[in-house]
Amino acid sequence: MKKPNFVFIVADDLGYADLGCYGGRPAVFGAVSPEIDRLAAGGLRLTQGYANSPVCSPTRFALMTGRYQYRLRGAAEEPINSRSRGSATLGLPPEHPTLPSLLRDAGWRTALIGKWHLGYPPHFGPLRSGYESFYGPMSGGVDYFSHCGTNGAHDLFAGEDEVQDVGYLTDLITDRAVSWIDEAAGAADRPFFLSLHYTAPHWPWETRDDARRTAEVKSNLFHLHGGDIHTYRRMIHHMDEGIGRVMAALGRHGLADDTLVVFTSDNGGERFSDNWPLVGGKMDLTEGGIRVPWVAHWPRVIAPGRVSDQHCLTMDWSATVLDAAGVAAAPTHPLDGVSLLPLLQGGREFRRVMHWRMNHRGQRALRDGRWKYLQVDGHEYLFDIDADERERANRAPLEPERLAALRQAWLDWQETMPPIPADATVSLGYSVADMPQR
Repeated sequence: MKKPNFVFIVADDLGYADLGCYGGRPAVFGAVSPEIDRLAAGGLRLTQGYANSPVCSPTRFALMTGRYQYRLRGAAEEPINSRSRGSATLGLPPEHPTLPSLLRDAGWRTALIGKWHLGYPPHFGPLRSGYESFYGPMSGGVDYFSHCGTNGAHDLFAGEDEVQDVGYLTDLITDRAVSWIDEAAGAADRPFFLSLHYTAPHWPWETRDDARRTAEVKSNLFHLHGGDIHTYRRMIHHMDEGIGRVMAALGRHGLADDTLVVFTSDNGGERFSDNWPLVGGKMDLTEGGIRVPWVAHWPRVIAPGRVSDQHCLTMDWSATVLDAAGVAAAPTHPLDGVSLLPLLQGGREFRRVMHWRMNHRGQRALRDGRWKYLQVDGHEYLFDIDADERERANRAPLEPERLAALRQAWLDWQETMPPIPADATVSLGYSVADMPQR
């Protein structure tokens, strides 16, 4: 059987209902996400899929390793930011097996095009963790035109060499991805794994036509005084256009049928996102912070038009890619992720118990079937998510035995994880007080 290719697309801070295929409303310019909607229509759309964390870096640790991010010290920072430059602690250890390193060692060509956000050279970096090539920012949020990060330093790299490319970052990422696919398609002896990690629609809120506003944004990259819903949705549309170009490249080389394309977000949406009917957003373990779009497209395997309520986490898709490739995890680092390959092949949904913890506000959560246990600021909640996706009706006072059982299940899981280090910090880059109340 022919070895499959993989294109794993990650948006940044995308809300659950921002896409048309997840109920998003059209924008003033028309459909926001026709290309992603087309992928969903031709494949599988999950309605109960989750991110490993409600913030950037920790989810990416889980994606890279296929394991709970809590196992690594670097993931205790929420998220890694520019102050960690030069740190030998805050990053993905190069010796740790990763999804790209396991695939590379099994013969796949590997590349990350887009956001890394898992530590800085010389101690960390994409080329040190299994990717044969890299193009994009090392940090989290950067300006879309100057490509400067939160500390004002330029942050756009090819490999570990800084590059001064001119253009809108979303388009630069797309251009490089299409070129890389064109090149990889010419090497038919090796299948490929492309991580395509857009920074859109992460702040600052700038469209392709906003180059003139770079000076305004430069003094406040977090854009606390800027942005609007129309700009935000146009940014998603620019990313969507790029995904259309990537799919066209696969089609041009006759690779679309044999390529598993996965689309998701690293966490829930931020200021201008639409999470309906969920509440909360980035930094929250309420549904709006962790439930995200999951779309899978693989014509050779996945029947079109499928919709599933299967519960899953980011790291489950890492396990799925390895399973689809026929590549085993490293015995020294067994996966926490559970393969969804049988589901993609038409199999039944299965029970998947999921756990989260968050340094910010002492949050903890567990989802088991229809029930969710949540703790925030020392207050405990019990929600029947199937009946109450908005998490408005706290069942804890009415069902103390169920609450106790789920609390104990979370505590039992917590015992299997390293404790949160005392020096681990939460850094949004701005004060929560600056944000509009949700």
